[in-house]
Amino acid sequence: MSTQIIQWYPGHIAKAKTQLKSNLDRVDLVIEVRDARIPRSTSHPSLKKWTNNKKHLLVINRKDMICPQALKAWDQWFKSQGQRPWWCNAKTGEGIQQIKNTAIQLGNELNNRRLLRGMRHRAVRALTLGFPNVGKSALINRLVNKKVVQSSRRAGVTRSLRWVRLDQKIDLLDAPGVLPPQLEDQEAALKLAICDDIGQAAYDVELVAKRFLRIFMHEIEQSRITGITPEILQMRYGINLEDTKQSEGIWLKNAAEKHTSGDTLRMAQRLLDDFRKNLIGPISLELP
Repeated sequence: MSTQIIQWYPGHIAKAKTQLKSNLDRVDLVIEVRDARIPRSTSHPSLKKWTNNKKHLLVINRKDMICPQALKAWDQWFKSQGQRPWWCNAKTGEGIQQIKNTAIQLGNELNNRRLLRGMRHRAVRALTLGFPNVGKSALINRLVNKKVVQSSRRAGVTRSLRWVRLDQKIDLLDAPGVLPPQLEDQEAALKLAICDDIGQAAYDVELVAKRFLRIFMHEIEQSRITGITPEILQMRYGINLEDTKQSEGIWLKNAAEKHTSGDTLRMAQRLLDDFRKNLIGPISLELP
């Protein structure tokens, strides 16, 4: 993003990061949550430091928003790196029971070690960690099987840390989404903006929508895995991307004339909202 620097680090995230650090020593297990559409861009650079000497459970949410081929490719890649990912859809509850069982199993292992060292058995403390709006609170509500924390498809809803009892074996710490103070990788920041995993005040909606369209232009060759094809936009908006002579600006202008009375900002917002609501189709913005 050479023409636009995306930066977003609101005060509640800075405050939450300070609280997070003070609670890390009390945590036994880190449940990291990522967005299936951008599993690389939603990996925090401080993760290894935070999970040092702790059990780590990698959860990848929104599995319904990418095609099966992309899921399989990422699943194989993570396993080749020695890491087992757990895929879920926190909105519907798919995959939640397996995650819960795995967390309890890891907790039992930790307590067995405590008993061997002559320490008392206690509820395992698990931290849910991830970027804003990747579905941490929705995951907790599914794990507990009732709405115990506020959940919304909008970045920045969770603003403070809160402990939640999963059962007699695990206590969950719901934490606000955490971001690096500086988003050094602007391509990753762009994808966070496209997926609504960052506050809208941080970016220009039209510019992000145009960059989203540019991804369509460049990723068509990988359509079998990414799910990106020109026909997707043609079917939903009646405007063929290939007919605009490879100009995302022309496509946006033509689509605006057809759908939003020529208002390109409204059309840009509609395009991004449709993608975020899975109305365009399952699309992966990253491949391993």
